[in-house]
Amino acid sequence: MTLEQFFRQVPRAALAFSGGTDSAFLMWASRQYGCDLRAYYIKTAFQPAFELEDARRLAKELDVPMTVIELDVLAVEKAAENGPRRCYYCKKALFTQLRRAAANDGYTVLLDGTNASDDAGDRPGMVALRELEVRSPLRECGITKAEVRRLSKEAGIFTWNKPAYACLATRIPTGTALTAEMLTRVEMAEAAMAGLGFTDFRVRTADGAARLQVTEEQLPRVLARREEILRALAPEFSAVTLDLAPRKASV
Repeated sequence: MTLEQFFRQVPRAALAFSGGTDSAFLMWASRQYGCDLRAYYIKTAFQPAFELEDARRLAKELDVPMTVIELDVLAVEKAAENGPRRCYYCKKALFTQLRRAAANDGYTVLLDGTNASDDAGDRPGMVALRELEVRSPLRECGITKAEVRRLSKEAGIFTWNKPAYACLATRIPTGTALTAEMLTRVEMAEAAMAGLGFTDFRVRTADGAARLQVTEEQLPRVLARREEILRALAPEFSAVTLDLAPRKASV
């Protein structure tokens, strides 16, 4: 099945829009193939501010209506506990809220940007999407992440080379209860690193310290700019360490 065929079968749908590469391309494709699409962005403490900025920018460029839904994800007890199935409880809460909002707007089909490269398996978040009958056109049509990036570049979508960005909760060790203060510190530290020109990195935290993970080609630059990084992260973390095992570049 092609995306054109998919959207012929599904001419009206709601899209869980994250502002990332996959859902951005799906939004563009829906426009190309005449789908009556409305995007829904779920704003929580797990998403950094730049994701919403990117989502709003693309929705405006493609002239797609977008609804922003705010959800207190830390009030979802099983998600805030940050256990091994945190993602399941988070996705369940987010997509339940999203489906309800879409239904109130008259949309019965809910889409997300899972692609054919994503390992669905029994990952907690994927289980929640299956339970809520969320459809994933990219996966159904066999479109991989590499193809999404290539096609997005050809289409001129600014997110074509945007690094994959897991939610802020992934920066906190499993089993450590999540707080708004903790998530904000991580977001501010990552914004500071981005301000210094670093990309495709993570600022993880444990025992009050920050642990930087960068790709191999950025390791020398981190060491060369050590003092700048310490100053930039000082407002959030008094101790900063560097993971010498390089982070694999996002695909």
